Order: sequence, then structure tokens, then C-alpha cells
Amino acid sequence: MIRLKVKEVAAERGMSMRKLAKNAGIAYNTLRTIYRDPYRPLSTVTLDKLAGALGVDASLLIESDPPLPRTLDG
Repeated sequence: MIRLKVKEVAAERGMSMRKLAKNAGIAYNTLRTIYRDPYRPLSTVTLDKLAGALGVDASLLIESDPPLPRTLDG
């Protein structure tokens, strides 16, 4: 299962929910839903907007939960 790490990355960068929503150009209620349910489906467009507003690569905003092995060899 994929988990969004938007809340954690925003906290590391000291960015409030309101500022992040504004900078990303998304509705505050959308961001609040992402914060409350980090397992919810999210479009790649929204993920890209959030990554841009946070100044990080989009891959830093997602993780496998539980973590999966890095290789397919075993």
C-alpha cells in the first residue's frame, strides 16, 4: 500500500497547511483530507503540485507501507 508523506515533509520544511495549499494551487480541504488520510488515492498532477510547492522530488512524498524489499531477487 502506498502512503503519502506530505504532512511529514511539510513539517520538516516548516510549511503550514494553508501556505502549502496556496503555493500548490490546491484547495485547503483537499490538503486537509490528505493530511488526515495519507492512504487516499491522489492524482499525479496533485502530487506534482505538492512536490513543487515543497521544493522536493515527488518520490519523496510517497512510501510503501509496509516497506517492500528493494530488489526482486529475494
